[in-house]
Amino acid sequence: MSARKLAEWHAAGLIDAATRDRLAAYETAHARPLAVWAVYGIGALAIGLGLVSVVAANWEEIPGLLRLAVHLALIAGLLAGLFLREQQLAERSPWAAEALVFVTAALGLTFFGHLGQVYQTASPLWQPLAAWLALFAPLLLLTGRSWPTALAVLGGMVWCVWDYAAAGRYFDDGFITALPVLLAPLAAAMRARSERPVFWRRLEQLALAYAVAAASAACALASADGFDQNDGGIIGVSMLVAGAVAVVAGGGVIAVRRGLSGRMAGAIIIGAGAALPLADIVNDRTLAAALLFMLLWSGIAAAALAAQWRGVFQLAVGVIALRLIALSFELAGDLLTSGFGLIAAGVMILGVAWGAVRVSRRFAPDAQESGA
Repeated sequence: MSARKLAEWHAAGLIDAATRDRLAAYETAHARPLAVWAVYGIGALAIGLGLVSVVAANWEEIPGLLRLAVHLALIAGLLAGLFLREQQLAERSPWAAEALVFVTAALGLTFFGHLGQVYQTASPLWQPLAAWLALFAPLLLLTGRSWPTALAVLGGMVWCVWDYAAAGRYFDDGFITALPVLLAPLAAAMRARSERPVFWRRLEQLALAYAVAAASAACALASADGFDQNDGGIIGVSMLVAGAVAVVAGGGVIAVRRGLSGRMAGAIIIGAGAALPLADIVNDRTLAAALLFMLLWSGIAAAALAAQWRGVFQLAVGVIALRLIALSFELAGDLLTSGFGLIAAGVMILGVAWGAVRVSRRFAPDAQESGA
């Protein structure tokens, strides 16, 4: 907090002189020397890059087993440090503990790539990813504290399931690719039971975002005739199964987190699940697919408004506006119709913005929660 702000608040009569002085003293005592920390970070980065360069220059000369042994020793050392000192480190600096857990998991992931390089294996990527998740996801779930570890868990899982699905079209693809959404009810259940509620909250938010992103992508693909209609119904079944998994996940969130925020988060996931099979039905129907997309995001906006998530509400309104612009181009056949389409889209966007402002002013209080 700057001294100028404190002076402005004091001049406006918001705080008295004693409060101003106490705030200034507190900020001075707890100020973070960002420049100094930046210098430390640059120095550490330079050392790390230097070590990498030295190793890379002699990489082929180092026996593969020795490289693997050193790699494994680094992982073992970090795991031992976490086992012995993680709690104490977290009490002093939660971000340091988070960074240590993340680096350990990253070293574990690169170990599988290193192993494949040494022994020239040709296994599909999803197999080492699945092995990494089996070995390191418990560590991340048991010790993670914020975004990095939550993103590592969900990101690794998404990468694994989609690489598996990319290997071929099978009826289980829908179930497999929907598995990351099941992290949402798990995280929702753990939020009130764990000493690390921030981590579980982030994991739930990421799982919800994955469900919404998948449904939005399905609607976009349907608008562009992205689903193969000559596949014997495999895609339709997969979408139906994936949607059912998302509906179950959303219901689980509602069941374990009964407050308004939990109900709205679960409703969004259920809506995303319902949109998946519908996207296959409206494939190659540009207007219908666009309307489905906007209906999905209108539901998200309504849920965000009810749960008082201002940022999510604004995002939903912005996404709907962008989709209207894209739709004007999709429906246009030439420059003239493109122009009229843009004019119509602009008018509709202004209407959406006006309505959003009126609705938010009427129903949304000034002080709102910052997230799901």
